[in-house]
Amino acid sequence: MSDIISGNPYLMFMLEHFGIDLVVHEQTVAQLCGKNGISLELFLSFANLFNGFSPIASANYTFSDLKTITLYLRNSHQYYLNEKYPQIRRYIAQIYEINEQASMLMVEKFFDEYFKEVTEHLFYEDQVAFSYINSLFTQLENKQPPQNNGDYSVKDYREHHDDIEEKLEDLKNLLLKHLPQQDDQLIRRKLLLSLFELEYDLSIHTRIEEAILIPLVEKLEQYVKNNNDK
Repeated sequence: MSDIISGNPYLMFMLEHFGIDLVVHEQTVAQLCGKNGISLELFLSFANLFNGFSPIASANYTFSDLKTITLYLRNSHQYYLNEKYPQIRRYIAQIYEINEQASMLMVEKFFDEYFKEVTEHLFYEDQVAFSYINSLFTQLENKQPPQNNGDYSVKDYREHHDDIEEKLEDLKNLLLKHLPQQDDQLIRRKLLLSLFELEYDLSIHTRIEEAILIPLVEKLEQYVKNNNDK
């Protein structure tokens, strides 16, 4: 596992989102997964996303993987809210201390509005979508009849699923194309690298939801419905 991380250091984010320690010793991927109760196939699918590959359509994900997936996504939300977005906001404030142009105020306002949208998006996922998925999985485990979720389904989640990394491109363009530079290159570089890093992780986050999580929940919905109709 350590060799794989050396080949792509961004996999450290993946380990953190899984809740796995970064000190992996001499463990193989299979040993690491076994120790942490993670499906090897799911782990490799996520790692492939970090390496630029699409998930395999025929991958044999199980309903038990849903708990791992939602935990991963919840942990990534905490990373965005408690670490990455505050870091970016600090960089913007530092640039404004050096570069007090009116256009820099526009960057501040743009980011604050964007962060508000992201916070609402992540809150919806944590409190509504993931809670529904966990409830559905509990019904499966306990063989309970369908619960009243107000006609909520994974279709609502899919329709509500916004592309929250899209506006990061606009912010990067403001910094790269339009905002004049005034002795702020060091902080601007740190800010841009942080934006690229966030965009990279968010794009994987989105692909996990769209290519793995939502299709698996659709199968679970149908399975629960079919078994309760018998």
